[in-house]
Amino acid sequence: MSQSAFSSLKLQPALLENLTSLEYTSMTPIQAQSLPHILSGKDVIAQAKTGSGKTAAFALGLLENLDVRKYRVQALVLCPTRELADQVAQEIRKLARGIPNVKVLALCGGVPMGPQIGSLEHGAHIIVGTPGRIEDHLSRRTLDLSHVNTLVLDEADRMLDMGFSAALDAIIDQTPRDRQTLFFSATFPEKIQQIASRTMRDPVKVEVESSHNNVNIRQYFYKVEQNKQRTTALRLLLLKHEPNSCVVFCNTRVETQAVADELAVSGFSVLALHGELEQRERDQTLVRFANKSISILVATDVAARGLDINELDMVINYHITQDPEVHVHRIGRTGRAGSKGTAHSLFTDNESYRVAAVSEYFDKQFELSALPPFTLLDKVPEKPLMVTLQIDGGKKQKVRPGDILGALTSKDGIAGKQVGKITVLENFAYVAVARDAAKPALRKLGEDKIKGRLFRARRI
Repeated sequence: MSQSAFSSLKLQPALLENLTSLEYTSMTPIQAQSLPHILSGKDVIAQAKTGSGKTAAFALGLLENLDVRKYRVQALVLCPTRELADQVAQEIRKLARGIPNVKVLALCGGVPMGPQIGSLEHGAHIIVGTPGRIEDHLSRRTLDLSHVNTLVLDEADRMLDMGFSAALDAIIDQTPRDRQTLFFSATFPEKIQQIASRTMRDPVKVEVESSHNNVNIRQYFYKVEQNKQRTTALRLLLLKHEPNSCVVFCNTRVETQAVADELAVSGFSVLALHGELEQRERDQTLVRFANKSISILVATDVAARGLDINELDMVINYHITQDPEVHVHRIGRTGRAGSKGTAHSLFTDNESYRVAAVSEYFDKQFELSALPPFTLLDKVPEKPLMVTLQIDGGKKQKVRPGDILGALTSKDGIAGKQVGKITVLENFAYVAVARDAAKPALRKLGEDKIKGRLFRARRI
């Protein structure tokens, strides 16, 4: 039996059977190195980047340690952002499908406290949340962590970078001392070492190289004469390459919104993603980008954390970040799973030192590239092939993706090939349809009942 096979682990049959049904056969390097220690009950510090399979590593550990007969919080997973928390909660639910009645609850800011308090009153086995909202619930005494046996800090370095150190200390103090503690972090700065020394018992440290093979990523660097020329350079790159999916990274929230607004005025299919957005706006933005009805996402590093986009054509650094580690994380979002990707970075003469830092990190001298010709500015940006329809019904109304697909493709409806990704959230559902099928799709949703009732639908 292969040592990298999930079947080589001492997991309960229900978990192994579900892994087989999900076609999870071989472990990734971080899973193979960390899971045996996690399953033996040891505290673990795992250094691995996004996309390495770390979520399944700690999720399988905490699920193996779960007693579903005891309806109380037994595992707590802390994440830096709402997007990552939602993504982690979904992955845990998927891995837990073989175990009856496992309740996973996401507790994040940006949404009302009332429904969360109500859900907590009904009980939960696993909590996934952001430090600020978890701390809020603890202060209100609506969350009890006294029975937690597994504590996970996912992307611990980012939580400390975002100023959550005091909140983490306060939360950890509310958990039992004899718990198992797991840290997953892309980097291992001194702050992580300090908090680990205070909260972990003789931890095992495992480290794997980035799963993003940067050999698959071609990097291009462009020097702009003045700061105000960046947007022009950005437009030229987008008009030349016409990506179906592109993330433009900015260093600040204000810059992110300003760049997105300028691109929108120039006719590009673009949305901004930053910390000032309301939760519903964030949900819509991520759904539309993931389903290819928006081509360009302008984002800050923190907001883009946890983005689950598999096929990203290119990344553009509107400004090069000061931290080469963050640069690697940014460009690693393209060129995944063996596909080719490109990363384009803009800088002025005053920022040449940042290019030098990246060159030193990669141990490679990057040549400057020429921007595309200015004649491209007369070109009209391409529109995405898909558009998104919103349906005012979601999981709470028992709406499923199959129900939506059935309504759209039933008699006199649209063709199945004209339907793209379907995303069902708590109270809303989103479906991508071919641009030329938007009107007949809306007509069908207005005429056909889903779950025995008509739901309002509109294009967004």
